Amino acid sequence: MGMGEGRAALVLTGGGARAAYQVGVLLAVREVWGKRPGNPFPILCGTSAGAVNAVALAVFSADFNEAVRKLAFIWRNFRVDHVYRADTLAIAESVMRWGSAVFLGWLFRQSPRSLLDNAPLRALLENQLDFGSIDRAIAAGHLRAISVTASGYTSGESLAFFQGSDDLQAWRRAQRVGVRTRLTVEHLLASSAIPFVFPAVRINREYFGDGSMRQLAPISPAIHLGADRILVIAGGRRSEEARQRTDAYPSPAQVAGHALSSIFLDGLAMDLERLERINATVGALPPEQRSASGILLKPIETLVIAPSQRLDYLATRHRAALPRALRLALRGVGATRKNGSVLLSYLLFERAYTRSLMELGYRDAMARRAELVRFLRVDQS
Repeated sequence: MGMGEGRAALVLTGGGARAAYQVGVLLAVREVWGKRPGNPFPILCGTSAGAVNAVALAVFSADFNEAVRKLAFIWRNFRVDHVYRADTLAIAESVMRWGSAVFLGWLFRQSPRSLLDNAPLRALLENQLDFGSIDRAIAAGHLRAISVTASGYTSGESLAFFQGSDDLQAWRRAQRVGVRTRLTVEHLLASSAIPFVFPAVRINREYFGDGSMRQLAPISPAIHLGADRILVIAGGRRSEEARQRTDAYPSPAQVAGHALSSIFLDGLAMDLERLERINATVGALPPEQRSASGILLKPIETLVIAPSQRLDYLATRHRAALPRALRLALRGVGATRKNGSVLLSYLLFERAYTRSLMELGYRDAMARRAELVRFLRVDQS
């Protein structure tokens, strides 16, 4: 399928280390796609860690199979120190900075920027990604558009920075804006700057943080960029377990994990529910009636693949893989316990965990192979 045979979009959400799950799903997509030429997703939209995966696919969009292979190699061999400094000195410096800010901030008049130093991630992205390839892919017809979403700390707006075909127009809606640009490593670092954890990034006149913050409509960039069907790979289950009685006071890690899940997961769940209602309403009207009434909307085909297991429980099994200094720090706030492991699931960039996520993503996607075949419009005969 080339770009002329429909406009399928791939939407990759945020979630730190959980983004390894997306790569497992993509391995299944690659298997279903087979050795066909072209790119099955001419529109790519990513947020936070999903933005890194989306841009990697855009850079290598001339060969989808090779793009997924490269992504899988990186995620299979991830270490925490590829993303942020986790050595004893770095952790000690962070504790001292934040302790000084709490007790002596009035004296130094300078606030710490983040808990962790993600300089290694910058180096990794600059080494692995040739951003100039994006324009070449668009010119060659392998790619229609790529968008990366970040959240402005001053404006409070959700900005989708996009690079794409000349006919695409910028957009402005309530609290969300689409801006044409040439993507750089700064956009990826801004989109994946988890609040408090990683530093904000200045782009033009404003500092930006993780794109999942205040992202009321994660799917909308794909629609604005012309998608008629959308594959969404989520970073968490669409429904959680029923409430249970507990007498234990929530640990700092449990509270932080709850906040991060609200940032990374809730907006997508609400947007999908909204899109399902719109599809049901629009689909109930015959095309002729929609045309006669001037209704320009049409149903958007959507396929959502989400984890079949709780990723925080999976992270708990691999907590020993963390560097010792970081493990001790996280243990102190309760992140290595089961009820605080949501926070751990976002920060555990270690290959034992990322490989487990990839295996889960592959299994979940292959369990829905028939739906993938229909979505990709591939002939399996």
